[in-house]
Amino acid sequence: MEKVHVVCIPYPLQSHISAMMKLAKILHFQGFHITFVNTEFNHQRILNSRGPESLKGLPDFSFETISDGLPPTDPNAGQDILALVSATQQNCLEPFRNLINKLKNSNTYSNVPPVSYIISDACMSFTLQAGKELGIPVISYWAISFCFFGSFLHYPEFAKRGLVPLKDESITDEYLDTPVEWIPGMKDIRIRDLPSSFLITDPNNAMIEFSLQVIERAYEATAMLFNTFDALEMEVLTAFKSQLSLPPIYTIGPLPLLLNQISKNELQSLGSNMWKEDIKCLKWLDTKEPNSVMYVNFGSTTIITIHQLVEFAWGLANSKHNFLWIVRPDLVAGESAMLPPQFVEETKERGLLISWCPQEDVLNHPSVAGFLTHSGWNSTLESLSSGVPLICWPFHGDQQTNSRYSCKNWGVGIEIDSAVQRNEVEKSVRLVIEREKGKKMKSKALEWKKKAEEATSLGGSSYININKIVNNVLISRNKDEQQAA
Repeated sequence: MEKVHVVCIPYPLQSHISAMMKLAKILHFQGFHITFVNTEFNHQRILNSRGPESLKGLPDFSFETISDGLPPTDPNAGQDILALVSATQQNCLEPFRNLINKLKNSNTYSNVPPVSYIISDACMSFTLQAGKELGIPVISYWAISFCFFGSFLHYPEFAKRGLVPLKDESITDEYLDTPVEWIPGMKDIRIRDLPSSFLITDPNNAMIEFSLQVIERAYEATAMLFNTFDALEMEVLTAFKSQLSLPPIYTIGPLPLLLNQISKNELQSLGSNMWKEDIKCLKWLDTKEPNSVMYVNFGSTTIITIHQLVEFAWGLANSKHNFLWIVRPDLVAGESAMLPPQFVEETKERGLLISWCPQEDVLNHPSVAGFLTHSGWNSTLESLSSGVPLICWPFHGDQQTNSRYSCKNWGVGIEIDSAVQRNEVEKSVRLVIEREKGKKMKSKALEWKKKAEEATSLGGSSYININKIVNNVLISRNKDEQQAA
């Protein structure tokens, strides 16, 4: 029987691409033919960072591109999220449809089996329309926590209650601290912990239209995949799985741990980082004592001000602890991330600044004591999988919700104020590395690590779910089609 051909298309941001790449590798190991689709811009960025041969792929794992319709920009500059949101909605359907039709044309791709399934990032909701037109089922992959999904799905209800968009006069601390008690399975959530698209005052903001479109189309998918595990989000998962209107939900995370179950193979060298990873940091970490280093990384899209950069810098310096800080070329809005010379001099023995790193290797290094993070979902889950506590500084998107759950529900984090003051940064670093509360957070993080490992091991919930996806959804439909033919 010929291989089942699955087209995987991530949302064109680093974290989404990284997670989809892991899922694609897992499916390839299970015997599927994979076509992985990036935007032309991101395809080029990966080639720039990883080398011209890095996306050659294999006969049964190939890379294709579609245009996002945006004008060319500096490949090292951060992407404008609002522009990207509008572009993917407006410009990507036709090139994606054309690509699927091209893949279906056996004259062009003689050794490629017909496309049986599309696994699409849920934010690329135009793929559901393409799938419908072409008769190809679409499985939605959600690169977010389920608790974020739970609140995100209720956007129309918030609008009906007049809670969104926000009124200018309602943006007070008192209002933002108002509890939201009517989302099934979600406790202790406040207005301020909701998706950042809920906290917008402009009713014409592109993010609102985008959110509504993604939510509306969520119900059209054949199935929904989440990079989480049952034990972590049991309460909200149980509440939502009882809502029969949703497609079947499969928890298949943490994907890095599931991928680690696979023996080393020919896909090992395939990567998806759009910045060159600096691996010398691992040797630097080798020289440090166990549990002595604060790892600092605000992810791939967070943009900070020069004032915030300086406050973080002096907070780290004043803590007197070791730190490894990832400072992307585009981290600071509109200017280069120049740090004060006194800071560089004072911390040269105990601080290392680089532009990108292999994050999973860093988090698993015994010298890392904590992670000062933007609370993106990949970072949160990778930290939990490594047993590393968090200092959370959420920026946008799903990060406020993830931070709230990390601190309140999972017991592994503390949050610092968005304004950023050096004394608060210093105090937080000291708390995690030195204080009793930090030791409790570490102990809780190690408990979650154990549960994550159990979920992804033989017989665990995520291990079982990925096999259900493979056998009950992807392969069984393909068999039915071939018998019908």
